[in-house]
Amino acid sequence: MRANQLIAWNLRKLRTERGVSQEVLAVDAGVDRTYVSRVERGQENPTVGVIERFALALSVDLTAFFIRPKEGEELPPVLKKGPKGRR
Repeated sequence: MRANQLIAWNLRKLRTERGVSQEVLAVDAGVDRTYVSRVERGQENPTVGVIERFALALSVDLTAFFIRPKEGEELPPVLKKGPKGRR
């Protein structure tokens, strides 16, 4: 798994586990919502600074973005549409 794919996997996992929408995460991290989407799809290579802002917004340690998924672990499903997350 490439680094950007690993970050993508963990970002989506952490965000959905907390019930936070991409929009709320984007606002909390100071990035565009479409950027969050592109990172989660592995289409962007976020800087360490952006990963740190995601970590702060999700209240996790920076290292949480570099944990390899367990063999056979499935990516969490996308959240249902509608308002979610903390504000």
